[in-house]
This record gives sequence, C-alpha cells and structure tokens, in this order.
Amino acid sequence: MMQTYHPEFLTATILNWKHLLADDKMKEIILSSFQWLSENKRCFINAFVIMPNHIHLIWKIADGFERKNVQGALFSFTGHAFKKELEKNPEHLQQYKVDDADRTYQFWERNPLVKECFTEKFFLQKLDYIHHNPCQLKWSLTDIPENYDWSSASFYELQDKRFSWLVHYQDT
Repeated sequence: MMQTYHPEFLTATILNWKHLLADDKMKEIILSSFQWLSENKRCFINAFVIMPNHIHLIWKIADGFERKNVQGALFSFTGHAFKKELEKNPEHLQQYKVDDADRTYQFWERNPLVKECFTEKFFLQKLDYIHHNPCQLKWSLTDIPENYDWSSASFYELQDKRFSWLVHYQDT
C-alpha cells in the first residue's frame, strides 16, 4: 500500500542550539537541499524559515516516499555540506565533533519536531508562526516578515518567485 502524508510542520535545531545558520553560506546549503528535494519530487515545500540556530518548514512528503527517507536526505545532505564548508575553519568544525558510533560530526539535534497539519486552521497557524519568527523581539532579524530573505513570507505576501520550488499551500 502506498504511503501518503498530510502536510507537516517540521522544526529542526542545530546541535546545542549553536548559531551555525547565522552564516549565509549555511542558509544557501539548506535552500539547495530544499530545491533538490522538490525537483526530485520527494516533497512539496509550502513554507520555510531559516533562523540562526533552527529551521521551520511546512512540507508534504510525496506519495510513495517515506518520511524517514526524505527527512534523512535533507539532514544528510546538509550535514555533509556543512562539514565541507566548515573544513575551511577546523576550529569551528570541532564544535560539532561527537563521539558517536555512527558519526564523527553532528550538526542537527536528533528527533526533529514533526506535527501533521490535519486542518487548514492548524496549517495557517503554523504558516503565520513561521513567517513571524524572524520578527520576534528575541531575534529582531526583520521588521516585517516579507523583508526577511530566508523565508517564504515574500512568496505569500508579494508573490515573489525567487524560490521556484515553493508550492502555495492551496496548490497541493
């Protein structure tokens, strides 16, 4: 039987809440991963925000794929790319060294938060949360959501098409 999913709200955090994603190169790695997953029809990405130490995402895993594989591809690709980028600064890379049997470096906390969006009301609540996250006083990354470059807010508010792989939630 083919696996099907509802849209999901996902929160993934950098190990020990470090601000790895404050660097625009690291944000670009995440965007490249989103693009690859979308172009290879693994998922439909409806919304996202990249914060200094975590990401929020609303996506729908494509029919026939398993969440663990799609999610695993996201974290594996970004982890390898983070490592490659940080090898230019070995001291910074050492902050992510772990003593685990299955890895030498770890960038993402294990077990990201995943909540299925069973209703449009819940979906829209999470969409609003994602887009307003950079405006929170503790972050103060932007004054209004659509001015933050590392989110889908401008897609929804201004019909900005720079992230060609984004899919409006009403189109999935």
